[in-house]
Amino acid sequence: MVSPRVDLNAALRSTLAIVLAGGRGTRLRALTDDQAKPALPFGGKFRVIDFPMSNCLNSGLRRVAVVTQYRAHTLISHIQRGWSFLRGELGEFVELWPAQQQTEQASWYLGTADAIFQNLGVIRGHAPRWVIILAGDHVYRQDYSRLLASHIQSGAGVSVSCVDVPRAQASSFGIVQVDASGRIERFWEKPRNAPEIPGRPGVCYASMGIYVFDAALLMDVLAEDFRDPDSTHDFGHDVLPRLVDRGCVAAHPFGESCVIPPGATEPYWRDVGTLDSYWEANTDLLRVTPSLDLYDESWPIWTYQSQRPAAKFVFDDPDRRGYAVDSLVSAGCIVSGGQVHRSLLFTDVRVNSYADVSDSLLLSSSVVGRRAVLRKCIVAPQCRVPEGAVIGDDPERDAELFERTEAGVTLVTQAMLDAAGTRILR
Repeated sequence: MVSPRVDLNAALRSTLAIVLAGGRGTRLRALTDDQAKPALPFGGKFRVIDFPMSNCLNSGLRRVAVVTQYRAHTLISHIQRGWSFLRGELGEFVELWPAQQQTEQASWYLGTADAIFQNLGVIRGHAPRWVIILAGDHVYRQDYSRLLASHIQSGAGVSVSCVDVPRAQASSFGIVQVDASGRIERFWEKPRNAPEIPGRPGVCYASMGIYVFDAALLMDVLAEDFRDPDSTHDFGHDVLPRLVDRGCVAAHPFGESCVIPPGATEPYWRDVGTLDSYWEANTDLLRVTPSLDLYDESWPIWTYQSQRPAAKFVFDDPDRRGYAVDSLVSAGCIVSGGQVHRSLLFTDVRVNSYADVSDSLLLSSSVVGRRAVLRKCIVAPQCRVPEGAVIGDDPERDAELFERTEAGVTLVTQAMLDAAGTRILR
């Protein structure tokens, strides 16, 4: 319940949201060779950055900046086409802040904190009272207005949105220790031996990379960090530990602001930073009741997509039937006499006669040739899987010719297919 002392509408108008969208995502291998991780396709028709952007819109935040750096063309085009509908004359905007080497050192962004520091002049021009800093590469639904209200009520200088994670995964996150009042006492950035939550063995409390700052404090601490010759200029490594030592950092439980659809049992948040996590998050959408409900009209995920015709399924002969079961099939797809099981087809995919696809992600404009077999694959955009190819059933061969993960997911690109030649044919 929001305190009557918090004028939330006024607070939202005084808040600037900054989405950090310059990450490369090296663990996604070839999927991010030519685009930043936040531009990665997700769920058939979306891109990963659509989730924090939609959260802003649905939360009532209408002043948003997107900070870009690595291979940003696809991302910039998507933002321009899909997120340019806000009205500047009403004080609403989505601005793109590409790296511009704005310091005397003429460097690109050296870390997450430096990415904000180099844009302090622009931030001052917008004169926010609060700044919400968001990662552009996570999949989740969160009401930032609840997060902002919690921050204001806490009296802290900065609030960190936190979520429970298994201890086995804790080395990938910033881990926090919280006192009885909700203040963060300790912060460890990606520790090898992360401390567990007291009384909850095997569970750690992790930073989501989502921060609410009092704007004045943000500007002061970033200037201080810039002057520190030993700093890596990263929020997790440098800025947050410095502020934790001053006792001004509060933890915000994600469950208090997560948008949870009816029937869900736990808050949903995914870092799709590896091929396995990317495959898992997408295929989770195929469940009868997925953890992430994209059909929930109360909290829609907005995006840009070119206008394409409806999906089409053709041939119903005894030996050739075009169908998809327990699958998502996007606009523009044609399943022409092939069979698709437990798979996700992105826009403009074609599955030809007698092909057999299961447990796979086929990204936009990929084509599966006749009699091809795909098992637990991620097929990159615009791939042409040749007729009679078999991928995903021979771990040793798949590891040699393609990119195969520990969980048995095989990444397929056109360059890999060209190099494999006839070795993947029946």
